[in-house]
Amino acid sequence: MKRDFSNVGMGTKSLWAGENGLQVKGATQVPIVQSIAFTYDDIDEWQDVALGHKEGHIYSRNTNPTFSSLEEKVRILEGAEAATCFASGMGAISNTIFSLVQPGERIVSVKDTYGGTNQLFREFLPRINIDVALCDTSDGDQIEEEISKGCRMVYLETPTNPTLKVVDIKRMAEAGHRVGALVVTDNTFATPINQKPLLLGSDIVLHSASKFLGGHGDVLGGVVCGPKELVRQIFHYREITGSALDPFAAYLLIRGLKTLQIRVERQNASAMKIARHLEEQSAVASVYYPGLESHPQHEIAKRQMPGGYGGVMSFALKGDFQTVKRFLARLEFAHRAANLGAVETTVGSPATTSHVEVNARDRAAMGIPDALVRYSTGIEDVNDLIADLDQALGALP
Repeated sequence: MKRDFSNVGMGTKSLWAGENGLQVKGATQVPIVQSIAFTYDDIDEWQDVALGHKEGHIYSRNTNPTFSSLEEKVRILEGAEAATCFASGMGAISNTIFSLVQPGERIVSVKDTYGGTNQLFREFLPRINIDVALCDTSDGDQIEEEISKGCRMVYLETPTNPTLKVVDIKRMAEAGHRVGALVVTDNTFATPINQKPLLLGSDIVLHSASKFLGGHGDVLGGVVCGPKELVRQIFHYREITGSALDPFAAYLLIRGLKTLQIRVERQNASAMKIARHLEEQSAVASVYYPGLESHPQHEIAKRQMPGGYGGVMSFALKGDFQTVKRFLARLEFAHRAANLGAVETTVGSPATTSHVEVNARDRAAMGIPDALVRYSTGIEDVNDLIADLDQALGALP
């Protein structure tokens, strides 16, 4: 049965998209196709599939039925023409950049992207003569001015990791397109439940699927969505360089996506309540969450995140890194770990999570204080999480 997803809600898409015709002998779930290669009795058909003239699968470094289901599900959720998956979020990010930007070309981005992305911009891309202009994330005029000088790609991350800054996607997409640039948006923190970058003018949207899309802290993956031709170029780079997802990982991501809407809605609501509570605590110097009226880009977030403001926040304690260590050690209902977006609350310092690759001086230059805590809200009872935060804060000097 071919289903029409044009007029159904996100919860229905999360459950049913990408599953047509893949079930085996009446099974209700997509199978894990744990096969490297796919056999053909008809050699002409085999050749047609190998050359891309006919749909099918040849080798799982390239495509696989379980991958296809995952890609179709995310494609429909993001409203894209095509999608392709990767072994990790950084696989999705690096393959997108290296497949679409050539030596001698230029990228415009922001200073406080995820640490791994920032390392690409600062360390690896300059080695191959790709110039990267990193702008103040909060200064839309500066970003637009750098774009106007010309570039091949505008790379956005919004909200950013870990300071939850918000970039105006529509404005920067328009600026990028005026100079013929491709606009790429990392939508990991927002998810397609809260934000649709393609509708705001972005050409490519990507995710670390290890986070909210998977949602259970048990699988690595990445996904890129966009126009067929651009995704084809990214896919071709991936199939040759080998950043392929594993079929079992694809299955786990499909399973996680089925509950995406209800998880994200719960996390949105809990994060908002916790952020408001933390603003009132004397041990907290500042709270960074786009849903708060005190957030500098709250009005932009309100326009471009109609589904909600996400499950991640950060807050700075009054003190230093030693204060953070004491605080983290007392939390009972949070994993102290380098992850986010899971059903269990996860907490950490950027110095040990998102920006462990970046030294303290550079973190400070990016606006990441030593006393910052990143808090990824799970689906626990929110009152229990607030009580846990209160007892940990209350124990600080």
